[in-house]
Amino acid sequence: MFNNFLGNSPRWFKLTMIGFLIFNVFSLFVFGKTITAWLFIGEFIFTLAMALKCYPLQSGGLLAIQAIVLNLTTAEHAYHEVEANLEVILLLVFMVAGIYFMKPLIMYIFSKVFTKIKSKMILSSLFVILAAVLSAFLDALTVTAVLISVAVGFYGVYHKIHSGESDYDQSGVLDRKELSGETLEQFRSFLRSLIMHGVVGTALGGVMTIVGEPQNLLIGKRLGWEFVEFFLQMAPITLPVFVFGVATTLLLEKFKLFGYGAELPEVARNIIENYTEETDRNRTPKQKAGLIVQAVCGVLLIIGLALHLAPVGFIGLALIILQTAFMGIIDEHHLGKAFEEALPFTALLVVFFVIVAMIHDQHLFEPIINWALSLDASQQPPMFYLANGILSMISDNVFVATVYIGEIQSAFEAGEITREQFEKLGIAINTGTNLPSVATPNGQAAFLFLLTSALAPLINLSYGKMVKMAFPYTIVLGGVGLACVYYFLS
Repeated sequence: MFNNFLGNSPRWFKLTMIGFLIFNVFSLFVFGKTITAWLFIGEFIFTLAMALKCYPLQSGGLLAIQAIVLNLTTAEHAYHEVEANLEVILLLVFMVAGIYFMKPLIMYIFSKVFTKIKSKMILSSLFVILAAVLSAFLDALTVTAVLISVAVGFYGVYHKIHSGESDYDQSGVLDRKELSGETLEQFRSFLRSLIMHGVVGTALGGVMTIVGEPQNLLIGKRLGWEFVEFFLQMAPITLPVFVFGVATTLLLEKFKLFGYGAELPEVARNIIENYTEETDRNRTPKQKAGLIVQAVCGVLLIIGLALHLAPVGFIGLALIILQTAFMGIIDEHHLGKAFEEALPFTALLVVFFVIVAMIHDQHLFEPIINWALSLDASQQPPMFYLANGILSMISDNVFVATVYIGEIQSAFEAGEITREQFEKLGIAINTGTNLPSVATPNGQAAFLFLLTSALAPLINLSYGKMVKMAFPYTIVLGGVGLACVYYFLS
């Protein structure tokens, strides 16, 4: 039974999890619900940090079940959290599967970009800018799914060549011999840095518009702002942060800091270039027709999301139906593969909402909110920004924003703050939950999705490595955001 428990994870990890589950019971009776709830948060963060040792659905899920059993929250309240975030769950189930069928087109476009742009600095800044622009009009999770597809696709090309008997660069040496050892590590490091630049880009763009992140829509609705007004209200903070974010990308690549700066090995570039040329030459009429279908569906996807013709998950479902119908994919088994990537993470997200429900039920953040509202009006925006930023690093930024915007709306309706102050605090909450939360995968769903994706083990992206690579961005984005909030809102 002990050997089966949590599978192949290390023995010390299994013992630690058993220790958590036993100690939590004693803690509840000795220290009370509040301290035990904080312990649960720390333990859950630990399970996320150990994602490469054991997928957090099992270890974190056991903690979530125990939180309900110990009455720190209820199944009904957890269901309410899921209900409030149903759009995010539908997005994960259907949109990620929809993107799966667009992989050939995505790979076609990015293989051209990868091989044509030789400068890593230009390529990195292009990834940040493209991810930011797409996230501003689509949403961060969809864009992250695209980035993961690109990286997995490229790693797949590399692996296919690495395990074959080809000699695409006609050097007289088998490609698999040229692509092993240090070359493989450099290639992984190259992909790792690009994907991290990309997910930071989703945060930079996601904060700008009402559709970029789920909490933006929530805050915008409470304040009565539409797409354009929301963008203009956030612009004094978000635009300087974006400029500094891109500048940080260039500096990190230039000076090869915090795990960035790895170049695509020249031998790998030549082999992949020749491989893609051969793939282009051997493409069948059916595959070419498939690319046209994917391109048309890609345009429809952008139009549908930009104009909000339907909830994001429904647009994803339409994308699956249109692509599979016109590409002739009618076998259930072929359809099933598209859902494999997202469903484990969707299950993990539901577990996450149980922890969020516990935070809500135990009122863990209320003392901080009350303290911030007791400050002088000019000090409130920077303090709300800081409080939201710090809490978003350890909790879910959507949840933190939901709690804070609800509290300040109540204060506004009770006549405790003016409309102008309500708007300033709304801006501080939006930027505070979106920018400093890049520090850990806990705060940003896109970061958590990347950490628990099939890509993370391929490129050796652990929780610790992710936090380290996000650190310079956390300092710059969080610091510049705070300075702008202090200057423009105080």
